This record gives sequence, structure tokens and C-alpha cells, in this order.
Amino acid sequence: MTKITHVVEHDVYITTEETTPEEDSARKLKRKKLFLGLAAGVAIAGLVWFAYDALIASRHVTTDNAYVGANVAQVTPLVAGPVAEVLVDDAQMVKRGDVLVRLDDTDARLALAQAEAALSSAQRRVRGVIATDSGLASQVTARAADRAEAAARLAGARGDVDKARIDLERRQALAASGSVSGEELTVARNALNTANANLRAAQAAQALTAANQATAASTLQANTALIANTTPDTHPDVLAARAARDQARVNLERTVIRAPVDGVVSRRQVQVGQRVQPGAMLMLVVPIRDVYVDANFKEVQLTKVQPGQPVTLHSDLYGKDVEYKGTVVGFTGGTGAAFSVVPAQNATGNWIKVVQRLPVRIRLDPAQVAAHPLRVGLSMNVDIDVSE
Repeated sequence: MTKITHVVEHDVYITTEETTPEEDSARKLKRKKLFLGLAAGVAIAGLVWFAYDALIASRHVTTDNAYVGANVAQVTPLVAGPVAEVLVDDAQMVKRGDVLVRLDDTDARLALAQAEAALSSAQRRVRGVIATDSGLASQVTARAADRAEAAARLAGARGDVDKARIDLERRQALAASGSVSGEELTVARNALNTANANLRAAQAAQALTAANQATAASTLQANTALIANTTPDTHPDVLAARAARDQARVNLERTVIRAPVDGVVSRRQVQVGQRVQPGAMLMLVVPIRDVYVDANFKEVQLTKVQPGQPVTLHSDLYGKDVEYKGTVVGFTGGTGAAFSVVPAQNATGNWIKVVQRLPVRIRLDPAQVAAHPLRVGLSMNVDIDVSE
């Protein structure tokens, strides 16, 4: 028999309840069953968690810290000039080679005309140099003939000197006996002087013709060096003028700015009438069919992640109804904190360790991206199967 007392504020009352031994046993048995059920529930929950971790969780790493990216193409002019026409606007789809912007090409056309004129002038100049080479060769031949003639005159002058000397010596020998008059002796002496003067003139003429021949030969050599192993089309001056002409032609073509890739125009910053400089960003072209995903996993999640593993992705844009398949490409060279503008400085004394995240590059299936286009910066949920 059991007596139970109940106490209530301000009033106390006692109730007495009698129970049989069978009821006490039943109550104890019921309590034991409840404890056994609770223990069994805890055990089952542990087994389920262990099975989930062993069979599912341990084979997958997931994160929602992932975003769509792409190799965005910047559209920049390569030549300076005023903008004459802008043919696209933000959010417009373009194909590679489509005209985006046209610059005023007046200056470029004038530069091309000047370069073409310079090329024509260089070609004519080289042809003239080649033609001059033949004339200079003829001059060398003529100077050689002049030198030979001068040598012959010098030989004749020397003969005249020898003859005049002999004549004078003979007359001087006969003058002592009175066989030769003083007038003849004077004439012979004058003849010798004249012969010596002619000899010196012939020697000077020979030196002059030799110098003229050397000058003509040097001029020929210099002219030949300018055109050696070249033609009117391969001469360096012609090649330089042709390169300048080609550069002017390229600059004219660059006044028409075209799309470098297929994609969507974004951040257009150019207006008609604006004068642009080389390298100034006019707009972006985002190749939405070549997007990828950078998933920022915690460093403790990357133990089993390797390139080539399959990935399942969902975009917040489409929800769970659209599933993307991808492949792990690889890891970036450092964590986000390492490449931040103000990286963590561990030597300041106020450092607190934080689990770092390493971006993992994931390649998407182009067919799925074409069916459900994505945009740069969209959030993604990533699940990597690390069992393979």
C-alpha cells in the first residue's frame, strides 16, 4: 500500500492511495521499457549518423560559398581618335567580330596616304641607286683609261727630257772647239728646260688621273654597298617604308573596334564624340557560354579533393530544379586572404587564427550552360564527389 501526500499553497491536504504489488510491478516495467526505448532510439540515431557519415557525408564535400566567374574581355582601342559611332549597348548579345565602335578615320586615312607615298619614293630612290651603279662603273673604266693615257704622256715626256739632255751635252762638248754657236747651245738648253717642265706636268697629270680613278672606285664601292644582295623590293629602305605603310593600314583598320569574343556587353562607358586613347576601357564583353565556378572550400574540406572529380551544382537563380554537372579543374595559388588588398599580418601580436578558404576552379558542362545561362557573380551550391 502506498500513501501519496499533495501540498498546495495556503491549504494542505493529504490523500491516501492504495496500490497493489501487481500495479507497482507494471509501473516499474513500463518505466524500464521507456528507458530501453530511449536507449534504442539513441543507438539507432547514432547508427544512422554513422552510416550517413560513412556512406554519404564522407564521400562528399559541399559549400554554398561559390560564385560564377568568367574570363571577361575588356574592349579597348589600339589607336587614338574621336568616337564616330557606338553600335551596341549594355546587355546586348554580340558575336566575335561584330562591330562595337567606329572611330573617326580621317587622320588614319591621311597617314596611310603619306605612308604609301613614302613607299613609292623609296622604291624610286632605290631604282635610281641601282641605275647609278652602272654609271659609276663606267666612270671607273673611263678614269682608268685617263690614267693609262697620262702614263703614256709621262713616258713620252721622260723620252723628251732624255733627248734634250743628250742634245745639250753634245752641243756643250762641241762648244769648246767652236763647232757649235752659242745660239744653238742656248736653244738646246731651253729645249731641256721645256722637256723637264713637260715631264713635271705629265707627272702631275698622272697623279691627278690616279686620284680620279681612286675617287670613282670609292664612289662605286659605296654605291654598291647600298644595294648589295638586294633588289628594289628587298632593299632596307623599301622594307622600312613598306612596314610603315602596313602599320598605317593596320591603324586604319583599328578605327573599327570589334568584339573579341562571343558574349554579352556590360559596363559600356563610351559615347559618341568622346576622344579615346589607346588602352582606355570602353566596355566589357562577358563570355557567358564559357563561365566557370570558383568554390571557396574550407581548408579542412580539401583533403580528398583532386582535379577531375565530378561536381554537382545548383544555382540560386534556378533553384533545385536545375542541376549542373561539372568537373574539378584545380586549385588557385593561394587563399582569398593571401591575395586580399590588406593581407593578414601575423607578426602584429593581435593575430587570431581563422579557418582559411581556398578557391577551387570548377568547369561546367557547356551544353547545360547553354540551356540555362548563368551570369558572372551568381551564387552556386557545390557538391564534390570525392569517392572517385
